[in-house]
Amino acid sequence: MADIFRTEVLPSVRTSLPGTKAEADGPRRKVHGFTAAQRFDLVGALAAGVALATLLFGWFAPLSGAIGWTIVAFLAFLGLYMLLIWLHSDIEEVKDRLITTLFSAAGTLLFTALVFIVIYTLWRGTDALGHLNLFTQTMEFAGPLAGLEVGGILHAIVGTLIQISIALAITIPLGIGTAVFLNEVGGRFARFVRTISDAMTALPSIVAGLFVYAAVIQAITHERSGLAAGIAITVMMLPIVIRSADVVLRLVPQNLREASYALGSSRWQTVWQVVLPTARSGLVTSVILGTARGIGETSPVLLTSGITAAMNANPLAGPMISLPLQVFDFVRSPEPNMVARGFGTAAVLLLLVLTLFLLARALGGRAPGELSERQQLAARAASLRDLKRFELRRHPVGRPAAPSGPMSPSSEEQA
Repeated sequence: MADIFRTEVLPSVRTSLPGTKAEADGPRRKVHGFTAAQRFDLVGALAAGVALATLLFGWFAPLSGAIGWTIVAFLAFLGLYMLLIWLHSDIEEVKDRLITTLFSAAGTLLFTALVFIVIYTLWRGTDALGHLNLFTQTMEFAGPLAGLEVGGILHAIVGTLIQISIALAITIPLGIGTAVFLNEVGGRFARFVRTISDAMTALPSIVAGLFVYAAVIQAITHERSGLAAGIAITVMMLPIVIRSADVVLRLVPQNLREASYALGSSRWQTVWQVVLPTARSGLVTSVILGTARGIGETSPVLLTSGITAAMNANPLAGPMISLPLQVFDFVRSPEPNMVARGFGTAAVLLLLVLTLFLLARALGGRAPGELSERQQLAARAASLRDLKRFELRRHPVGRPAAPSGPMSPSSEEQA
C-alpha cells in the first residue's frame, strides 16, 4: 500500500533564455542600417569595383564606352561586396545584402533617369520658357522661321485641359463604379469584366485611336474633334483606373463592412459611407495614375483630334490640338526655334502634370480618419454643442438644479 500511494518527486525543469550572444545559436543580424564593418565593406567594394573597371577599360582589355564601364564597375562591386560580407557572415546575411543592394541600385537608377529627363527638358526649353508669349499666344500667325518672341502654345494648353476634363468626367465614375462592382457585388460576370479590364491594360494606344476613329469619327461626327480625342484618352485611362481602384478597394478591412451591416446599413450605404471614404487616398492615386497615362498620349490624339495652329475651345467641332501632339509637331521640324518651342512645351506639360498631382493630393491625400484643422475645430464645436444640450436636458430652464452631495435625495425619492 505504501508503494501505491508513494509519489515520485520529478526533477524540476526550468526554461532559460540565452543571456549572451555566446549562448544563442548565432549572432543577431541587424536588418536595418549598416554597422561600421558593413559600411567599410560597402565603401571598399565600391572603390575596388571602380578601380577594376578602370584598369580593364584603360589597360588590360580593348574595351571602351561609358555604359560598358558602368556595367563592369557595378558587377565587380557586387561580386567583391558579396565576397567581403561572406568572409565574416553567414549565407543568409549575404543573400539579404545582395537583395538590398539590387533594390537600392534599381531605385537609384529610376530616380536618376527621372531627374535627368526633367532637368534635360527644362534646360533645352529654357530659351522658349523665357518668353511670356509662349503662354499667351497661339501659333496662328507664327511661321516656321519666326523667332521665339512670336507665337505660343495657349491653344494646346486649352485643348489639353478640355480633353483631359472630358476623359476624367467619363473615367472617374465609370472606373470607380466598375471597381466597386468587382469588389462589392461580384458574381460570374465580375470575372469576365476583370479579365477584359486586365487585357485592356496592354492595349496599344494606336489601336484605341483607330477604334475611336472608326466608331466615332467615321460613323457619327464625320470630323476630328476634342470630344473624339477625349473618348480615345478615356479608352487608355479606364483600365488603369479600374485595375488600381480594384486593388485599393480590396485593401479595405472586411470587418468595417461587417460592422456597417451589423448596424443595419444597406449595401449602398456601406459602400458610400464606409468603403469609399476609407479608400479615398488610394482612389485618388488611381485617378492620378490614369491621368498621367492619358495626358501624355499622342498617337490616339493624332488620329482623333487633328492638328491646328488656332484656338478652338469647342470640343464638338473642329480640330483641337493638345500639348503632347504640339510637342510632336514642333520637334519634327528642322528649325532650331521650333525645336526649342517643342522642349518648352514638354516642360509645360511636366509642370501641368505636377500641378494636377499636387492638387489631387491636397484634395484626397489624407489618411482615413485624419481630420484637417478646420474639421477638428468643427468637431470640437459640435462636441461643445452636444455638451450644452445634455446639460439643458439634465437641468431645464426655470427648474433649479438638484443639490449634489451626501444629503441630496436619491433618484427613487425624486421620482
